[in-house]
Amino acid sequence: MKDDLKLKNSESIRRIEKAYQSDKKRFQARMRAAGRSLEEAEDMVHDLYAETLECLPLVTGIRNLSAWMNSLFTRRMIDAWRHDKVRKAVGETDVAEETLYEIIAGTGLNPLDSFVRDSLVDALNDAMRALPEKQRRVVEAQVFGGMTFCEIAETTGESIDTLKARKRYALRNLSRALVHWIDQ
Repeated sequence: MKDDLKLKNSESIRRIEKAYQSDKKRFQARMRAAGRSLEEAEDMVHDLYAETLECLPLVTGIRNLSAWMNSLFTRRMIDAWRHDKVRKAVGETDVAEETLYEIIAGTGLNPLDSFVRDSLVDALNDAMRALPEKQRRVVEAQVFGGMTFCEIAETTGESIDTLKARKRYALRNLSRALVHWIDQ
């Protein structure tokens, strides 16, 4: 029985490897055509194959593995598009690191100055303590605990969307507190 399972798993792994070699560039090209960076495209393709490996027992029953993976990939692209749409709807934007440095330079504050850095840390700690407990837990779990939304959802029993919303509200509150700190 174990030998039969090992044989099926090794055959499934070979099929997945073959699909990876034949479809990887096509999936990356689709992501790039959708306006994603090369890193995002590679990450999504690797996540797709990792998810497929997690479903290893199911792979033996799938006749057209490439088509099945294509449907998984399409769903992932739609989820990414929806996530971006939600982020834009609530006003979130991606700010490049260079832009942050320009903003900091424009304020006249040098983040390397120990006084400014210590004051900023104090202001951030105060802002974190002022957050509602549920928002603070999500931020602390991700920033300090290195946990993903999936891991937090498993430990708390709450939905990923709820956790994402809490983080979004927490970041907005932290941003307001730091703007207030800069204005003082």
